[in-house]
Amino acid sequence: MPIVAQSTETTDWVSRFADEVIEESERRAPGAVTSVATAPVVVVASGLSPSGPIHLGNLREVMTPHLVADEVRRRGYQVRHLISWDDYDRYRKVPAGIAGVDESWAEHIGKPLTSVPAPQGSPYPNWAEHFRTAMVESLAELGVEFDGISQTAQYTSGVYREQVLHAMKHRGDIDAILDQYRTRKAPAKKQQQKAVDEAELEAEEGSGAASEDDGSSGSAGYFPYKPYCGGCGKDLTTVTAYDDDTTELTYTCTECGFAETVRLSEFNRGKLVWKVDWPMRWAYEGVVFEPSGVDHSSPGSSFQVGGQIVGIFGGKQPIGPMYAFVGISGMAKMSSSRGGVPTPADALKIMEPQILRWLYARRRPNQSFKIAFDQEIQRLYDEWDKLDVKVADGSALPGDIAAHSRAVRTAGGELPRTPRPLPYRTLASVADITAGHEDQALRILKELDPENPLGSVDEARPRYDRAEAWINTQVPADQRTIVRGEPDAELLKSLDEASQQSVRLLLDGLAEHWSLDGLTHLVYGVPKVQAGFSADATPKELPPEIKTAQRTFFALLYHLLVGRDTGPRLPTLLLAVGQERVRLLLGA
Repeated sequence: MPIVAQSTETTDWVSRFADEVIEESERRAPGAVTSVATAPVVVVASGLSPSGPIHLGNLREVMTPHLVADEVRRRGYQVRHLISWDDYDRYRKVPAGIAGVDESWAEHIGKPLTSVPAPQGSPYPNWAEHFRTAMVESLAELGVEFDGISQTAQYTSGVYREQVLHAMKHRGDIDAILDQYRTRKAPAKKQQQKAVDEAELEAEEGSGAASEDDGSSGSAGYFPYKPYCGGCGKDLTTVTAYDDDTTELTYTCTECGFAETVRLSEFNRGKLVWKVDWPMRWAYEGVVFEPSGVDHSSPGSSFQVGGQIVGIFGGKQPIGPMYAFVGISGMAKMSSSRGGVPTPADALKIMEPQILRWLYARRRPNQSFKIAFDQEIQRLYDEWDKLDVKVADGSALPGDIAAHSRAVRTAGGELPRTPRPLPYRTLASVADITAGHEDQALRILKELDPENPLGSVDEARPRYDRAEAWINTQVPADQRTIVRGEPDAELLKSLDEASQQSVRLLLDGLAEHWSLDGLTHLVYGVPKVQAGFSADATPKELPPEIKTAQRTFFALLYHLLVGRDTGPRLPTLLLAVGQERVRLLLGA
């Protein structure tokens, strides 16, 4: 009788999919499973095309099965998370905005991605390796355990030879399945989740008999295999003859005119077309779970068609959800150098791995969400820190606890964390004001909590480094904070009696309240005291006009300190400027 280990976290989408994956895996091995120890290795899969920057939308293709695989692994099962690098796909076009790449790269269109030179200045041997390496490094930082498979290596070493020959032998059966969809109207273009993903773009293309993802048809019949030309190295080839007995295949190249006859039983310079390649891999690897993007899941798409073709290879279609779009909130400098598509590496420069994992873990795959590169990242970190506290004191909801657990640890252990996770918005303000001077940053950070002062900036790392990177890369220069060098004498002279009194009240309380909490109490309390209320009065005890008075007071302080009517949170700004300089700028 099958044994299904139960998760201790049954309230989130990850656990529910893990239940289904275990059940499906055991269903495929009837009678073999008597315990977790005898269960088959559970195989989940992702596919990524290194045809350009592998961006944060592509990351959902990995994080969805990773989170499920990790939950299955936590339950004691053996799991393989395969990432197929579709590096044997054709180079489609020259992507815009990638440094070191110009229209001269157009001469490589049609070649395998591993045969295209890397962008100028890259230390890597080819185009695919350049973009794959960046993703591999990000996945390591995110704690994603996987087995990478290069499709170039698989095809060129002959690993799939029997599968290729089998597909050619059963090309009539494959053609009949594909023909069910060729008369249908081609699906409307959708917003692409993977802007430069070869397989995904092919899967969305027209449904005619000679469409690129189906294979080629002509007077010689249908063939689900596409050779790369022996002359120019491109896939602009047409198979003109094939003999099942001898496996002799003849093709011609429409690009350079080259033609040859080869034995497919010995030939390794080509690949199955996408709608056949994908289900072939499901069967070959025994994939149980693999998600798919919205354009792979529409009627006539590669996932639906693959569900029929996989039977030809003796396999079964994986289970898995359709995943929705991942958007971006704000993106400053990176668009000019990164082609407008932020990558996981870009996100990890400004946020810790736990936060990025949490964004993918807390939303069901069919829910879209945004990743913040603008001011919203400060609110996101506030939300995370509040959740951290609730998890620690036991007041968090079960679903939130599950998402938090998946963010901070994997089955292999905890991800590295910041020892003293100070508020991100505070660290960003300190980094902004100190402009890279670590000694000044440490002075301010020590004063945030005088009773438990920070010993070194390292205690606030890596969060401090992420906040500093956000300030330096995502905040426009005209929004950076520059503290006045000298008092604004003209403004100080123009102050009315009420404004002068508010400044005096602040100055009188500086020494006594010199901490983050103390200065917060002071700056909010001054307008209350001026209006005849206690500095400790709560909003419910105060008339609405007090809020107006506070905003007016804050704007005055910003003008006197930084020459604008807004800026970093005032308590942090005051600590950063320092008591002596604050007194100078406020006319003491």
